[in-house]
Amino acid sequence: MTQTYARYLALDELLDAQRPLSDVHDELLFVITHQTKELWLKQTIAELKVAKGLVRAGELTPAYKGLARVSRIQAVMTLSWDVLATMTPSDYTRFREVLGPSSGFQSDQFRTVEFMLGLKDAAHLAAHEARPQAMAALTEALDAPSLWDDANAALAAAGFILPANVLERDWREPYRPDPAVEDAWLEVYRDTGRWWALYQLAEKLVDIDDALATWRHKHVLTVERVIGGKRGTGGTAGASYLQSTLAKRCFPELWSLRTRL
Repeated sequence: MTQTYARYLALDELLDAQRPLSDVHDELLFVITHQTKELWLKQTIAELKVAKGLVRAGELTPAYKGLARVSRIQAVMTLSWDVLATMTPSDYTRFREVLGPSSGFQSDQFRTVEFMLGLKDAAHLAAHEARPQAMAALTEALDAPSLWDDANAALAAAGFILPANVLERDWREPYRPDPAVEDAWLEVYRDTGRWWALYQLAEKLVDIDDALATWRHKHVLTVERVIGGKRGTGGTAGASYLQSTLAKRCFPELWSLRTRL
């Protein structure tokens, strides 16, 4: 069978995956926007897996490409909120009821990315008990060292002294900032010539954290623009819940050390 563009990309299956439950025009935009985000999250997870392995192995320079790609993907995802925001509150109200209790809060791939970056919260597993494959991916990411753990391991491998509670801990537990970690990364930033590979790694991580914070901020604005202060589907608090996530940082010491430079 001759390979074609449509066959290679499985376009018949892909374009049949948009199945709005109403006859409201704007529901198709809503579906495509969120499906596209899930595809980008799939690519993000693939890039993070490779980058994490490289960082853990001490191959920092080869890891930069994947990490840079992740932050570019995040930028594209953020821009997609602008497209969705062309849907007015009146437009959304016409089909919102067909969503039922479904919510973006239930995106297992987004939670997997958060876990891989270091934002661990085992409470999110409960929403995915009915989906074994999603549960397996989440559990794997929860049980493994995060990208920040990998970066700190690379820091220790370079000769920096880090406490055992940073390098050997329960990976399921949320990471807690440590003054010794900040001191070590501060030394990297104070002598970038000597520690160039670690310095560049750190900046790639800040790019990702910056992009994630920007994505969260734009998400809040879009939700406020479309539903105001209403509760979200799925029982979440809507914009107020999203507002509470804006201060989250995956690599906290890379932010706090800047005050001391």
